[in-house]
Amino acid sequence: MEKITVVNLQKMKQEHKKITMLTCYDYPMARIMNEVGIDILLVGDSLSNVILGYENTLPVSMEEMLIYTKAVKRGNSRALLVADMPFLSYQIKPAEAVRNAGRFIKEAGAEAVKIEGGREMTKTIKALLKVGIPVMGHIGLTPQSIHKFGGYRVQGRDEEAGRRLLEDARILEQAGVFSIVLESIPWRVAKRITESISIPTIGIGAGKYCTGQVLVIYDLLGISGKVTPRFVKKYANLEKIIKKAIARYKTEVEEDKFPSRKYSY
Repeated sequence: MEKITVVNLQKMKQEHKKITMLTCYDYPMARIMNEVGIDILLVGDSLSNVILGYENTLPVSMEEMLIYTKAVKRGNSRALLVADMPFLSYQIKPAEAVRNAGRFIKEAGAEAVKIEGGREMTKTIKALLKVGIPVMGHIGLTPQSIHKFGGYRVQGRDEEAGRRLLEDARILEQAGVFSIVLESIPWRVAKRITESISIPTIGIGAGKYCTGQVLVIYDLLGISGKVTPRFVKKYANLEKIIKKAIARYKTEVEEDKFPSRKYSY
């Protein structure tokens, strides 16, 4: 299969082909996603709560993000590898954003970075592009701003808020991002944005009219261990299967059934 680049994604938008993106945090899952043919692997800052057990995405550090990005890189050969820039790694000043994004590219093997925010991120985006780092935008519900929003709330419900999101999308396009994640916004707003800009949109809780879709892999597999948002479709219930397997192992060890002669040298 052909290696996916930002150029491929632009072509997919022009040809009205859907883009598939999933979060990925480790080598074995990256290998599986490559074999299936997922277009974009996002090492999301969602690993903060999904993998590391924090309450939200805010605590995860650059060092932690780098470790997991390196792991995904080792299992990836086809997909575009995008790394989420964690909270306060890019918001303070553009020069610091360039330094941190450069570490994702140089040390961890990422091929692009994702940053949250609209028009206020213009200078930072241009600074990153100036040194050759592709940028994916992210507007709507931006999890690093949950305290400002008062929680995980749908954005862009009223006309003024929807108009501002459209303006932000156009500004990000002009700044040079190669795609924009649209999170938790009404499908009509997402449709209008997608039709109004020339770059791909990737929806998560933004309806079917985006260029592509993204989900957190553990939500998709049914092993998130929590109540999932309305927009999540569980394609499997692996938590039940995993619990059953571990419980069976526990019982067999306790009853002296494992390891049998078959599993001994």
